[in-house]
Amino acid sequence: MRIALLGYGKMGKVIEQIALQRGHEISARIDISNRADLLSLSPDNTDAVIEFSSPESAYGNLKFCMEFGLPTVSGTTGWLQHKHEIEKLCLENKGAFFYASNYSIGVNLFFELNKTLARLMNPYTTEYKVSSNEIHHTEKKDSPSGTAITLAEGIIENLASKDKWVNNQIAAENEVPIWSSREGKVPGTHEIKYISDVDQLEIKHIAHSRNGFALGAVIAAEWIYGKTGIFGMKDMLGF
Repeated sequence: MRIALLGYGKMGKVIEQIALQRGHEISARIDISNRADLLSLSPDNTDAVIEFSSPESAYGNLKFCMEFGLPTVSGTTGWLQHKHEIEKLCLENKGAFFYASNYSIGVNLFFELNKTLARLMNPYTTEYKVSSNEIHHTEKKDSPSGTAITLAEGIIENLASKDKWVNNQIAAENEVPIWSSREGKVPGTHEIKYISDVDQLEIKHIAHSRNGFALGAVIAAEWIYGKTGIFGMKDMLGF
């Protein structure tokens, strides 16, 4: 496959390494320094786009890809207020768009575990208070992380007492608190806790490197090739 990289930072470079190892060709490497090269992309020279750019660039990048029929895998967070517009463009142009807040197989298993635990805890929310913690490297631009938001949304779907999340502030009874911090070079740690007066339950995912995220993104590009529609990790993994 011919894969274009939109966003060529640390994640983009790891994605490139894995894509090359899996026998793919890189048709373009585009970041803020050569963003005009985006206009050169077309289905004639690119089979799929992997977009890991920035919250400020993501919407424009994805809009272009959807308008020009480029199957696109996106992992950028912090722009999701526009996600429905991109999905609408995708459907109008009979394109393919794959989005995930996290492409790690382990994290997506963690998402399902989080939902199951929330369903089990739903009858006991008087006794147990839920909270979420996330830690990332200091270069991460958005807070909370997209993964933390997905986890909070999974809790809200399954705890009748919760209907919104808040970040780095004391939560009301109807809110899921997310506590975010940025430290050193941490690839990503996410933790869900249920605390009562007598005990504590917690589940945690710790990423050791970016490789798991990058591999999942490349596999998603392989999987989306030749398809039309809107997809996510649940579709690819068969959850």
